[in-house]
Amino acid sequence: MKLSHIAHALNARLENASPETEITGVAGIEHARSGQLTFVSNPRYNAAAKTTQASAVIVPEDFPAISAGMLRSRNPYLAWAKAIELFYQPPRYAPGIHPTAVVHPTAKLGANAHLGPYVVIDADAIIGDNAVLLAHAVIYRGARIGNNFFAHAHAVVREFSHLGDNVLLQNGVIVGSDGFGFAKDDNGRWYKIVQSGKVVIEDDAELQANTCIDRASFGETRIGRGAKLDNLVQIGHSSTVGSDTLLCAQVGLAGSTDVGNNVILAGQVGVAGHCRIGDGAVASAQSGVPHDVPAGAMVSGYPAIDRKLWLRCCAAYAKLPEIAKAIRKLSPRE
Repeated sequence: MKLSHIAHALNARLENASPETEITGVAGIEHARSGQLTFVSNPRYNAAAKTTQASAVIVPEDFPAISAGMLRSRNPYLAWAKAIELFYQPPRYAPGIHPTAVVHPTAKLGANAHLGPYVVIDADAIIGDNAVLLAHAVIYRGARIGNNFFAHAHAVVREFSHLGDNVLLQNGVIVGSDGFGFAKDDNGRWYKIVQSGKVVIEDDAELQANTCIDRASFGETRIGRGAKLDNLVQIGHSSTVGSDTLLCAQVGLAGSTDVGNNVILAGQVGVAGHCRIGDGAVASAQSGVPHDVPAGAMVSGYPAIDRKLWLRCCAAYAKLPEIAKAIRKLSPRE
């Protein structure tokens, strides 16, 4: 593929290379070779751009000149994502139902569905057009799913869950498992609270491998439009996750947590129940959030506090032995 074609497809400005240069693929900046395309969006890789063997590099518009060809872009990371698509397309699945798939007579499937081996669709489930369900995916009774649904192997959508259009479930996702609700009886034993609510997942959401979304005891648990949930994320019952929010690996939300729009919770962040995380807030990795977080805040640590304050606390913590020693010297001796 010629660089001129790539530049046009990415809406990027080509510099320092012939438009006729042939590009055969993409690679990381430290491993790219002649004939390949790479990118820089993180300043830590600026030095590597000067020595890369790639034929061309996608760079920000103000990036300093380098010896390799440059595709200048306002959003190099997004341009890189689109560049990968020029050279790789995931497998496509032709419409058809495998002989081992089981579809209840009252279930409704839209046009062009692909059902792989041992897929099960229970009574009264409704799935829109262009669905792809790979091996062992299971849709419980009464589920409602929109168009362009894609479920990888062993994904499960439980009873009466509602999923919008363009929802993607990676392997092992469970949508609508029972919320963790129990009441103690007079004999000190746990009595299960029926989880009568449902899960709603809005359009364009993606849930990655082994993520679990609990159904509500009543009402609903909701995942907003365009939200992206990484592997092993746990969403407690009656929680809400806003639009375009990013929950990274092993994030856990206790029940009735309300996470706003465009929030980022980095890996292993835990949020206590009944907390509100405001729009645009960010919690760094392994933070513990036991209280509300205002919109736009950046927090770290446990209990989570303003990130800049937390960094100063970390610096002070490393000096605690010296501080303690100095205090002992100043303290009067008996």
